[in-house]
Amino acid sequence: MANLQHLTTEYQNRMNAVFKYIDTHLNTALTLEVVAEIAIYSPYHFHRIFKVITGEPLTVYINRRRLEKAAADLMHKPDIAITELALQYGFSSNSSFTRAFKKFYGVSPSTFRVELPGKFSKIRQPKSKNGQPNFLFERYLWSIQELKNWIDMNAHITTVELPELQIAYVTAIGHTKVKEAYQQLIHWATPRELMQQPETKMITVYHDSFKVTDPDKVRISAGIKVPKNTKTEGAVATTTLPANKYIKGCFTITLAEFEKAWSSLFIWMNEKGYKKADANPFEIYHNDFRTHPEQKCIVDLYIPIQKAI
Repeated sequence: MANLQHLTTEYQNRMNAVFKYIDTHLNTALTLEVVAEIAIYSPYHFHRIFKVITGEPLTVYINRRRLEKAAADLMHKPDIAITELALQYGFSSNSSFTRAFKKFYGVSPSTFRVELPGKFSKIRQPKSKNGQPNFLFERYLWSIQELKNWIDMNAHITTVELPELQIAYVTAIGHTKVKEAYQQLIHWATPRELMQQPETKMITVYHDSFKVTDPDKVRISAGIKVPKNTKTEGAVATTTLPANKYIKGCFTITLAEFEKAWSSLFIWMNEKGYKKADANPFEIYHNDFRTHPEQKCIVDLYIPIQKAI
């Protein structure tokens, strides 16, 4: 297994294809054989590599993704039926989905929907004596009104239509791995003179929400904007962020204020009656915070939203 750890860069691009496939086929039978074929590996070889990269066996990862996606839908899609969610994410029945959800989050889907949106966060859930999360309904770190006041003073918010954005990226599994992912990306981009281009922007894409996913399992893309048809290699891959309508929040904030900024922006979205689209939120950075006199980031936060019918 130790030898595999030195080869994760070689395997990462195939794993990126696997992550995308799983996310778009959660309602199907995602067997080891089917997913291994996407990675172009034998099931035995793929199983070992996948566990090294993600820290989880394939079946555990798939089950977690199904439950987390369902939890996100419960927060952002108040009209969707729980029975529909069960079928959408590959569960054989409403009862099997409810049992799995309650085991994972500590509450039923219906309770989660009613009591937890806006309050629930995997970041700050305390542990019980047996090491499992203790899902008591904790008090907000900031009240909703405080967050609304804070965003009024610290952000300029608009809705914008963005064209497709082509990015080169390195995948990070867990929030502590983002710095390493950016180092890999910059090491690749610098000799290609991509970092010197004025249109180059660093972009962080969040495939998971910290409200429903443990921080050490959140999948994040550390990326930069690149021209179309840019060729990549090793752990660096390319993807396209879709053309869409977005809520755009412009901030000048410290690193410690990012969670507050995201929470506030989602509250603003709900207050204004917008609904989140299925695409991923992301950040675009406009400076190196280390050169800012107050160590602040000049950053735009984007939440994809559904267009009015």
